[in-house]
Amino acid sequence: MTGLLTVVGLGPGNPRYLTPSASEALASATDIVGYGPYVDLVPERLGLRRHASDNRVELDRARFALDLAAKGAHVAIVSGGDPGVFAMAAAVFEAVDNGDPAWRSLDIRVEPGITAMLAAAARVGAPLGGDFCAMSLSDNLKPWEIVAARLRAAVAADFVVALYNPISSARPWQLGAALEIVAETHGPDTPIVLARAVGRPDERIRILPLAEVEASIADMSTIVIIGATTTRLIERPEGEQPYVYTPRFYGERP
Repeated sequence: MTGLLTVVGLGPGNPRYLTPSASEALASATDIVGYGPYVDLVPERLGLRRHASDNRVELDRARFALDLAAKGAHVAIVSGGDPGVFAMAAAVFEAVDNGDPAWRSLDIRVEPGITAMLAAAARVGAPLGGDFCAMSLSDNLKPWEIVAARLRAAVAADFVVALYNPISSARPWQLGAALEIVAETHGPDTPIVLARAVGRPDERIRILPLAEVEASIADMSTIVIIGATTTRLIERPEGEQPYVYTPRFYGERP
């Protein structure tokens, strides 16, 4: 097959955070496939075909892109952040795994991007400096009981936890429930970073103690970073947000 499918991470939305290799993949593509707002981030140019779709049709989108590539197109299927973190890369390979055997002969590449937790962490300091994990609070593809069990295990093990998809109109209660789980083992002063739309004009970042976090201040554009018991704040001059970091060591400094 002469077609090519590249899964491209667009980063958090600001063109400055797009990698050169991702830019090259977009520039050489004949077709752009993706969720509408992500497709809109790719500049139009002569000869480029654009195929936008809804956010909840990942597998259909992946199959469509694979079919285009099988017909000889050079397809870039776009994701925000990194395509391998709760995004389209897994959907593409799931489609290959369970779809047309001919798709296995395709040249499929994944171009990484800056995922939301890394962009948010960079804004506030180094909260991911120690051991950490990432989770999605969405229960669209897994039951809430699994989400809750994994979160409880992560905070009990004292990982810093980055929460993706923390709240939506269909799931207005889940972030509050997640914070209650955190409070089972962590004190009320545990630092919580709520970073919305990092790198975009409507960016907003808050650093609050666990006891003061209200779930209603987050949305689907927010990444929530829950500090470990070792996560620290460095106070700064009045009017400036503190730096947040998690030491690389655990316990007393070796």
